[in-house]
Amino acid sequence: MRVRASTDGAETISWWTGDVYGWQQDDGPHHLFGFEGVNVARAVETDGGWQMLTREAAAYLDPRSREILTTWDNPFTGASVEVQHVFNDPVNQRFGAYPVPTTRLGDQVVFNADIRLAYPSPLKVADYPDNSASDTYRALELFQFFAPAKDLDSDLPSVPCVFSWCRVSPWLPWMAMGQRQGGLVYHCRGHKTTEVPDRLRAHVGEHFLHAPTEWSVPNVTSWTAFAAKAAR
Repeated sequence: MRVRASTDGAETISWWTGDVYGWQQDDGPHHLFGFEGVNVARAVETDGGWQMLTREAAAYLDPRSREILTTWDNPFTGASVEVQHVFNDPVNQRFGAYPVPTTRLGDQVVFNADIRLAYPSPLKVADYPDNSASDTYRALELFQFFAPAKDLDSDLPSVPCVFSWCRVSPWLPWMAMGQRQGGLVYHCRGHKTTEVPDRLRAHVGEHFLHAPTEWSVPNVTSWTAFAAKAAR
């Protein structure tokens, strides 16, 4: 909790930047997007563990100019589509008796979380044939958090860290890729910080610069957000 957030209940900001690649069978990988985002977290101690209350927002960027996209010319289909950026509120987690694996690397400790996901997709193919690859959402989220060992041995409520994140996932719903084979790889890195770049701050808005104050469910993902927008 001290690496990922702060045990005194203070808000902590994590900022990241990186890139998104895509491929089809016998085609690619292609550099599709840049990616930049922010997560704001608040740790709350509970009986038997912790709640981590967070919301996050991120922007898809032109891979060369790094400007925030509004539309995207899909090289796989030839269609121009509206880009739906990430505005996930909430993204809450519970932490209990199971420790996060660690590796000591010199004067640093690395916490790794390898998250394998497979659950019913919010976007059934029959209902969203252009936007869903499968009735089961399958993805892999790989996190590594690097923290100085000396800070872990201190009484700091919030320990500085840098982190890496990789995600292997299906095509995004707004890409309108249907059931084409292939998918996406996100490769990002970031750090715990007190500052959010001005451009990203303006993009995400004040709401996404503060953590939730109370537990709520369900979590929002790009898939549930797309379903909610389509239902309106």
